[in-house]
Amino acid sequence: MRLKDSYHPYAAVTILFWALAFVFTRLAITYFSAYSLGVLRYVAASAALLIVAAVTRMKPPKRKDLPWFLLAGAAGFALYMVVFNQGTRSVSASTGSVILATTPILTAILARIFYREKLRAVQYAAIGVAFLGVVVLTVLRGGFTRDVGLLYMFASALLVAVYNLLQRRLTRTYTALRSTAISIFLGTLMLCPFLPGAVAQLRDAPPIQYFYILMLGVFSSAVAYCAWAKALSLAQNTSSVSNYMFVTPFVTTLLGLWIAGEPVELSTVAGGLLIIGGLLLFRFGDRLLDRLTARRSVPFTK
Repeated sequence: MRLKDSYHPYAAVTILFWALAFVFTRLAITYFSAYSLGVLRYVAASAALLIVAAVTRMKPPKRKDLPWFLLAGAAGFALYMVVFNQGTRSVSASTGSVILATTPILTAILARIFYREKLRAVQYAAIGVAFLGVVVLTVLRGGFTRDVGLLYMFASALLVAVYNLLQRRLTRTYTALRSTAISIFLGTLMLCPFLPGAVAQLRDAPPIQYFYILMLGVFSSAVAYCAWAKALSLAQNTSSVSNYMFVTPFVTTLLGLWIAGEPVELSTVAGGLLIIGGLLLFRFGDRLLDRLTARRSVPFTK
C-alpha cells in the first residue's frame, strides 16, 4: 500500500493535534466559559475552512444528506464542544484523554449495532477489561457525584463515537474535506447563540488566549478533523482508525507535563493502564489468538 493511500499518517496527525487540544483547552477554560470557548474555537475553524472551501469551490451538500450533516455537526462539534469543555474544568488533560480513549470501544459497539461490523470473543473480553479500567478510574476519583467532570468526559466519548459512524457514512459519497467542512460549518451555526457573550469575554482576553483559540480552531479542529475523516475514508473498517486513540493518553500526558506542568494522578495511571490494556487487546488480541491457534493446529513431527 502506498503511503498516500494509507490511513495511518492521517490518523497520526489527528492524534497529535487532539492531544494538544486537551492541554490548550485546560489552559483556555480558566478564562472562558465552556460555551464561549466552544463557539470561538469553531468560528476560528470555520474561518480557516471557508478559505479552503472558496479555493476548492466546495459545493453545498445534497438536500437528502442534510439531516446526516446536521447530526454530524451536532454530535461531533456543537454538543461535543460544550460537554468536553465542561468536563475539562475539573478533569486534568491526562485523565480526560484516558476517558476519551474509550471511544474506539464505543465506536466498535455502535458499528456492530448499526453497520453489522463483527466482533470476536477476544474483543468482547477487551471491552470488559477497558470497562474495568473505567470503574477503577471512577472509584479512585470519588465517583460521578464527587467529580461530575468524569460524566461529561464519558458523554464526550459517546458523542465522538456517534460522529465517527456518521462520518463513515458521509465519506462514502463525499470527500473527507467536504464532509468535515460542512459538518463543522453546521456545528458552528448551532453554537452561534453563544457568540455575543464570547466576543465580550474575548475583548479583555490576554494575548496568550488568542493563541490558544487559534491552535484549537485551526489545528485541533480544522486540520485534525479533516485528517480524521480522510483516515476513515481510507480504512476498511471504522475500528481500525478509532483504535489510534489509545495513543492519545500517552501523548497528552507528555504534553500536559511539558506545556502545562500538570502532574500525573494515581487514578489516571491505575485506570488508564487497564483501559489502554483493553484497547491494545481489542486491537491486536485477535491476531495473537490466530497465531496461537495456528501453532496448536500444526501436527507434531520428529
